[in-house]
Amino acid sequence: MASCSPSAAVELGAVGGVGSKVDAQLQDAVRLKTEGNACYREKRIRAAIGRYHRALLVLRGLDSDVTAAVQGFGPQMPTTTPKQEELLRSTQVDCYNNLAACLLQRECVDYARVQEYSLRVLQWRAGDIKALYRAGVAALELGDAQTARHYLSQASRGQPNDPNVRRYLQRAEERLSSDYQREKALYKGMFAKQKDEAGEGGVDSGVTQK
Repeated sequence: MASCSPSAAVELGAVGGVGSKVDAQLQDAVRLKTEGNACYREKRIRAAIGRYHRALLVLRGLDSDVTAAVQGFGPQMPTTTPKQEELLRSTQVDCYNNLAACLLQRECVDYARVQEYSLRVLQWRAGDIKALYRAGVAALELGDAQTARHYLSQASRGQPNDPNVRRYLQRAEERLSSDYQREKALYKGMFAKQKDEAGEGGVDSGVTQK
């Protein structure tokens, strides 16, 4: 079992050369993610968040989406093999997913950040149930019931019996229904007011005095 402390990483490639440097960075990121998972299980949420952020920082220098944007402005960035790219992306996705889970455990939840991290996961791993659920919860708490229903409905299709998904989906539906009724009453009141004003301010139908 991993502990919330530095640990040896599994060897990924041969010693020496650019390939081994990339492997070493990937090993470091995987180690940090594993330590973060251990911290999370130990309820050390702040420490877990720190590990995940450090892992993502290590991976940032290998991410082709990032390196392509800065190509030509500094040293040549190392290229990754398809296998390395797969591990890189998988580790990133896990870290963002786990960061969102950590933030939801905090006393004061930053729902905007939860949504941001969950959407990053969905960008790379469309259909991820946990990310769909967390994106839906965050959207609902941020006041966007329509978007919340969109994500929670997708999560519900993947996990139809999950009580948390069902509960938040029901809350989103209730919020939308409440918003609809409130909007309906508002428009009804506006039309009634316009009708009353038109009746009071109409053309005088009385006899013209000469």
